[in-house]
Amino acid sequence: MNMPNKKYIIAGVTILLIGAGIFLFTKQDEKIVASPSGNLYPEQIISHGHGLVVDAKDSNKVYVATHYGLFALLNEKDLYRIGKNKDDYMGFSPHPTDPNILFTSGHSSSGGNLGFQKSEDGGVTWKKVSNGVNGPVDFHAMAVSPANSDLIYGWYQGNLQRSTDQGKTWEIVNRNLQAGYIAADPQDERVVYATTPEGIVVSKDKGVTWTSLSSELARGAVSAVAIQPNNTKVLLAFAQSLEGLGRSIDGGKTWGKIGERFGGEILYHLTFDKNKPETAYSLTDKNSLYKSIDGGATWSKIR
Repeated sequence: MNMPNKKYIIAGVTILLIGAGIFLFTKQDEKIVASPSGNLYPEQIISHGHGLVVDAKDSNKVYVATHYGLFALLNEKDLYRIGKNKDDYMGFSPHPTDPNILFTSGHSSSGGNLGFQKSEDGGVTWKKVSNGVNGPVDFHAMAVSPANSDLIYGWYQGNLQRSTDQGKTWEIVNRNLQAGYIAADPQDERVVYATTPEGIVVSKDKGVTWTSLSSELARGAVSAVAIQPNNTKVLLAFAQSLEGLGRSIDGGKTWGKIGERFGGEILYHLTFDKNKPETAYSLTDKNSLYKSIDGGATWSKIR
């Protein structure tokens, strides 16, 4: 299967830029599952996935932020929407150690931007923390630093914003970055990566200045990148120049191609499981979900 041509990957990146109870009962025509952390509403499909993260403590729970609320896939089998909220979470990132704390940004289901939000009950309820700069913001790319949970990045209207107090206040640190996807280094809080229509760029001063990560990737668009939690020399990226998914073992300088074609679909999201660092997940533009248990070398479709 040939890799989709460059214009489709760029279009995908552009969209990103702009874009345990067992008792069931019925309420408002929806089945609700009683759970210790709140209500879970059964869902059939993932639609318009905007974010992908493994729970900080539970490897059997994978979060998918969507156009219609926050979803959780449990045990690779059961799909639920968490809570009643059906807002569009364009930006989504978890606290690195506390599974009850999650962060979002995006659009309200009733219209308008959400600003920057926080949940302290695993996504059941949300509270606005701040509007961001020139907001309420709608971060289409967002990342909480795994190395420092107070440090958060958000991309809005062509500007990279940064908070050093867990989203209470923000400042613009770069006005030239065209970020489709942001990934913060798991171990070094100074380092952050961003995908662009011309490869991956990296900052080593918390987002102020940026340089190209690899000349091998600079010949085309990159739609997703992820850094292995226990070995930051290992990266995965879905790149036009690689004709699909690639893996680096030297911090992103050189790349090897991964054979999996993902049915010809484009990967929009990549994430590692910090509890099982060799386990990774990917979500495609068609909302197909894949899993790897060998660091990204081989993949199986799970949904």
